[in-house]
Amino acid sequence: MRIVIADDSAILRELLVQMLTERGHEVCAAVADAEALRSAVAEHRPDVTIIDIRMPPTHSTEGLRAAIDIRREHPGTGVLLFSQYIETRFATRLLAAGSAGVGYLLKDRVADVAEFTEALTRVAARGTALDPEVVTQLAGGGRRAAEIESLTAREREVLALMAEGRSNSAIAQTLLVSAGTVEKHVAAVFGKLGLPSSEDANRRVLAVLRYLGA
Repeated sequence: MRIVIADDSAILRELLVQMLTERGHEVCAAVADAEALRSAVAEHRPDVTIIDIRMPPTHSTEGLRAAIDIRREHPGTGVLLFSQYIETRFATRLLAAGSAGVGYLLKDRVADVAEFTEALTRVAARGTALDPEVVTQLAGGGRRAAEIESLTAREREVLALMAEGRSNSAIAQTLLVSAGTVEKHVAAVFGKLGLPSSEDANRRVLAVLRYLGA
């Protein structure tokens, strides 16, 4: 993957660069503010960006606003927010701005390097990777479509795990059920949400966006 990193912590930037290059990825740029991020993405057209939400000058939502701009101006570039904070209003706008290639992980909840790089790979491949706490807050604060209310408790549980970016087999392991059972639940979700026949990956993302009210 070709990656651009934006974080105002010099130590974290260097750690991410080292970690990713050691695993064979190309870090095109590692910058400290949102304007430098916009310029780096325009210049390098990376596969994916890693963006902190709070960066100079005000340390509020500069990174998230830049992420929204990047999704609009460079739709082929995946965006992975990597932050200590959950910002639901702009995060919902980010999700609504593009149907795929978005992630949101919390720095203090990433368990290991393999988990992080797997999430980054999913985002670069046009999938989603959302921390469970992010999913909970976004789903709780978003508007609930009637189709979502029609889902059973188990179907909503499966959909929440889909939002985290988990595969059917990973969902089966989490819920302690068979892969076939998960496939039936996923098919029921697609049917109740009225999602058109398409590639399964696309329908999964559309289902997640509907669940999050994006």
